[in-house]
Amino acid sequence: MKRTHLPLNALRVFDAAARHLSFTRAADELAVTPAAVGQQIRALEDLLGVVLFRRTSKGLELTDEAAAGLEPLRTGFLHFEDAVRAMQAGQASHVFTIAAPRDVFAAWLAPRLAAYRAAHPEVRYVIVDSETADFTEANLDLAVRWAEGPGDLEGVPLAPALMQVVGDGPWIAWPGDSHPDAAQADGNAAPDGAPETAGEPPVHVADAGQALSAALSGLGRARVPHLLVEAVPAATGLLRGEPEEARRGYWLVAPLPQWRQKKVKALVAALTG
Repeated sequence: MKRTHLPLNALRVFDAAARHLSFTRAADELAVTPAAVGQQIRALEDLLGVVLFRRTSKGLELTDEAAAGLEPLRTGFLHFEDAVRAMQAGQASHVFTIAAPRDVFAAWLAPRLAAYRAAHPEVRYVIVDSETADFTEANLDLAVRWAEGPGDLEGVPLAPALMQVVGDGPWIAWPGDSHPDAAQADGNAAPDGAPETAGEPPVHVADAGQALSAALSGLGRARVPHLLVEAVPAATGLLRGEPEEARRGYWLVAPLPQWRQKKVKALVAALTG
């Protein structure tokens, strides 16, 4: 029988049924129905051409053929477990590859990564300056993304999705701010009392970090994620109004296999705890 055709799931069911000598208890262990266990056993018997169990007045019994193959089968499962642990060990190294927008990295992520490394000196980081880097191509462990949610990935929000206005004057536009006031001037009074002229904002920047820096420098007012504002003490005197709820926020995300890794779980807990 070719390795690619090994009925691994049916063999796993057979192992459980043989240990318990009960389809019902095997089903409980495997979180399936007894009928599903019976179907797997019958399919395996048909494939192998042997009877594996007999029902007697005392209950379920293994046939001689089944007993003969049971020990090598269990040895094989132990080898599978060793192989899985070996593969996980390669992923369990202390190197993290993380993609994050530059502004979030500077204001929020870098200090927390430094604190984590202080507690775990063996840790090393590879930082990718990208919000949309592909996990497979970039071999990422985690990514920080400005989004409405994790999408098809697993994830947790870094903070509540809030936006804060900082500074005075004309709006400073950046791609992540979808508020209509930031897309065009709204007629509010400028600092000198003259109304703004409808049309494009006079200042366009690449991201929220640049928008915040521009507002702090007196170039105008910006609506930026509250998470970034909290990280910049100099912004305190330029806050305008209360933070507003927003559709988007910063999310820490990863595909499920990465999310389940022990090292990733530990870092996520440290960053969001």
